[in-house]
Amino acid sequence: METGKAIQGRYVTAADIGLIRGLLKENPGWNRSRLSRELCERWDWRNGKGRLKDMAARTLLLKLERLGELRLPPRHSPGRPNRRGFAMPEAMAHDTTAVETDLIRLRPLRIERLDTGDARLPLFNYLLHRYHYLGHQRCVGENLKVMVSDRAGRLLACMLFGSAAWKAKSRDAFIGWDRATRERNLLLLTNNTRFLILPWVRVQHLASHLLSRICRELSGHWMDKYGHPIHVIETFVQRDRYRGTCYRAAGWTHVGATAGRSRNDVDQTLSVPVKEIFLYPLHSDFRGRLLA
Repeated sequence: METGKAIQGRYVTAADIGLIRGLLKENPGWNRSRLSRELCERWDWRNGKGRLKDMAARTLLLKLERLGELRLPPRHSPGRPNRRGFAMPEAMAHDTTAVETDLIRLRPLRIERLDTGDARLPLFNYLLHRYHYLGHQRCVGENLKVMVSDRAGRLLACMLFGSAAWKAKSRDAFIGWDRATRERNLLLLTNNTRFLILPWVRVQHLASHLLSRICRELSGHWMDKYGHPIHVIETFVQRDRYRGTCYRAAGWTHVGATAGRSRNDVDQTLSVPVKEIFLYPLHSDFRGRLLA
């Protein structure tokens, strides 16, 4: 059996790497997007809805380049939009009128999924970029973007769910899976990578209420968009900034903390903030579903 390595949820062999090198040599005019689409077509790499896993392939290529297996075409010129036209504006008009009231006066809340082509996506990206402490540039892989407004249409919050962390010792011990099972079923987890209550919104219990609502709806959205369910949601809360109070109030389970190392820390010399790990299982038998 040909040996290889698991990258981005796919087993990559020496023959696969040879194929990529050959495509790069034979097609010097291709950019990274063209290369990733070609690989998806050749490997028939698709999600549950039958769509090419273009972004997953692009991330796989980046990881192979970091490992020294190949050299990719240069990115688009710095400071200019990429082929998708993504460039964060310096300013974007939005209402910052203070919202300070009881939660019941805002209900029913509208929790709306933003799909490709939604006219609100530029504003969603801008608000996360400007007001979330981690900022925001772009999403890679499967993801779900959510905007929340009150019954009067006033925008209250933005939520972003994306790919789960590749490895997390405390999380993996809580689930109880081995490496092979994790690599096979990681797509059944998602990470709440951004949760932003807009800074002019001060409503008691709003954050925990939104987390409870989205947890009930998220797997259905994932099935509709990607053709497979979600069984567990994770999030990482930076210890020196927050306590994870809203996650605890919404019934999430604290399972441990990160080691304070970056995924790029191959020499164990980089120090990053420690983050507390919270999980929210969506089924009582989540372990059985993730270990299958």
